[in-house]
Amino acid sequence: MTTTIDLIRHGEPEGGPMFRGSKDDPLSEQGWQQMRDAIASTDHWDAIVSSPMARCQRFAETLSSQQNIPLHIEHELREIGFGEWEGLTAEQVEAGYGDRLNRFWQDPINFLPPGGEPVTDFYDRVIHSIHRWQEKLSGQKVLVVCHGGVIRMALADVLGIPLEKSFTGFAVPYACRSRIQIDQSEFGVFRSVISHQP
Repeated sequence: MTTTIDLIRHGEPEGGPMFRGSKDDPLSEQGWQQMRDAIASTDHWDAIVSSPMARCQRFAETLSSQQNIPLHIEHELREIGFGEWEGLTAEQVEAGYGDRLNRFWQDPINFLPPGGEPVTDFYDRVIHSIHRWQEKLSGQKVLVVCHGGVIRMALADVLGIPLEKSFTGFAVPYACRSRIQIDQSEFGVFRSVISHQP
């Protein structure tokens, strides 16, 4: 039995690049176009699972309605909380917090944003959620509409990448797609990253 999970990051939100985390901005018009461009006419899914954030859920609802695909909203797939950095650009963080941003990218476990969600907690909730949906929708093709951080955790889990390297190991731009395949047989469960398209 094979389960396919396609993960897609949301497009550009209104307000442009910044540390959003739980800041619930909708997609900009460019963001909507990025998402439409990322979906091919040959794509087919049996189910959609989406983060509850507007920049993910609104597109997931639209696609679900257009293609008559069941939609599930999963709160555990929201982005990592950035604490005091929420709503700030990288330049503003660098200006206000010195080299703390660079330290976060290099070692997110020990240099998280002030008041931010610990990366270990973020990883645990994301992976627990993905594994739960993998079991619930076993044997199906699933689209997960989510965030850059969520995709990084999912790929780190499958590829065995240490958490401290998980934020620098992959480029995950807006509307980026990645595919994870889970093959189950009498010999066990084998999980692999089939593609990653920045």
